[in-house]
Parts: sequence; C-alpha cells; structure tokens
Amino acid sequence: MEILQIDVGGKFAHFRKYYANNTAMSFTLPPRTTLMGMLAGMLGRPRDQYYEEFASERIRIGIRVMNPVKKSFHRLNFLRVTGLNDFNGSKGRIQTPFEIVSGLDISRNEVVYRIYVACAVEGKQTFEELKLAVLNRRNKYALTFGTANFNASILSAKLFGDAQIREINDGSRLVIHSSVPSEAVEELVFDRESADDRLQFIEEELLPADFLGNGNRELRLMNRIVFSTTGHGIEVRLNRPYYEIEDDGIQRIIFLE
Repeated sequence: MEILQIDVGGKFAHFRKYYANNTAMSFTLPPRTTLMGMLAGMLGRPRDQYYEEFASERIRIGIRVMNPVKKSFHRLNFLRVTGLNDFNGSKGRIQTPFEIVSGLDISRNEVVYRIYVACAVEGKQTFEELKLAVLNRRNKYALTFGTANFNASILSAKLFGDAQIREINDGSRLVIHSSVPSEAVEELVFDRESADDRLQFIEEELLPADFLGNGNRELRLMNRIVFSTTGHGIEVRLNRPYYEIEDDGIQRIIFLE
C-alpha cells in the first residue's frame, strides 16, 4: 500500500470549535474536514466542491503532532459592532479572547503536523494527482492553519510504496504515532509513574470528519480521537489492524475513518 507523508508547519494555528458559543476555542489538531480542505487547496479545487472527492470512502487521512504543542489565550482588539453603521469604528473596540495553538516556546518553536494520505476504494485518480502535486511542489493554493493570517507551508513530503498492514492477534500493547479513533482503543496505557513521561501527554477530542455532498458544509460524520500532544505517540492495545512505515525508525499509523 502506498502512503504519502506530508509535513506541514507554521508559527500558529487556530481550528475553531464550531459548536462553541463564540470563536475563541480551538481544536489542538486540524479536523479531518480541515485536512480535506488543505489537500483540496493543493490541487486547486473550488471551495465547497471537493467533499465527495475527499470523503473517507475515497481518500484515507491520518494526522500526527510532530513538535510538542500547547494552547493559550490571547486578546484580539476587534471593532465593537452592534449595528450596520458600526464598521467605521465609531463604537470603539473590544478585547476578544482567542485561543491559539503554538509550540512550547512561541519565539522559537513551530507547529508541525504530519499528514498521512492513502487511496481508498474509489480515490485512485485523486491520490495520483495529489502525489504529483505534493512531491513536485506544485500545489495551487497557499496553506494556512485555520485562519487566513496563520500561514503554513509544506516542509517535506515522502512517498512510501510498501506500507505494511499489521493484524492484531495477541493483545499486545503498541505505541501508535498517529492519532487513533477512540473506538479502536481497547486499553490506553496512561501511567503517571512511567519513566518515559513523553507518552503521558494525551488528549481526546471529537472532530468533524466528513461533509454531505450538497455544498452546504453539513456534517455527515464525526471522529472521536485520542492523540499525543508531544509527537511521541500513545501506548495502546488496539482492536483493529494498523499500518507500519519505516523512515528513521518505525511509524505506526491508523487512519481517521
């Protein structure tokens, strides 16, 4: 099986939690719907017209944090708008909280995500086009991490042509490096007294995964996932197969589906 690995980096990120009652809250990871948009932008697809092309049944997507990240609140100086005539700034300004994903040291560290892409049953043509665009750096549109002012760029891209699927047959615990659907986890090893505390920074979030193909951004599917915020993976016992690729060490991957 072929897996396309894309490292994308930027200074800051904000992936708005659509169900919050304001725009302040952010997911730590880009949801699968955001990743669909990023991949569609690389191919120059029109807005809101790529939902079926990049659906879970056609394109498989996984995600991993590569550098340790944190979330922090900052104040943005927005215009105070209470009516149609207030966009000229006549009502003054208002301080609005805004949650930002960043590296542990904002002055030195970047936010880096590793995206894994593979072809599902019906997505061969899209996957082949994406390989050519990414590996040859011919992406059509610039990338962002959520908002237009949080610029991002492709740091590296590799194609693995011999990814191996591994069956679960002995109930052993494994370190999975990508995010993992919660329903795939039989046991989560979370030992505060472990000598390797790199595996202890774990979050779980419910993220949008797929849209209906009507162009109205209506959700069809959600993913509840578990992931590491340090990039070192999580130790789990799984109930489904996973994939392995080797690149300066073994990476174990589960796709968001």
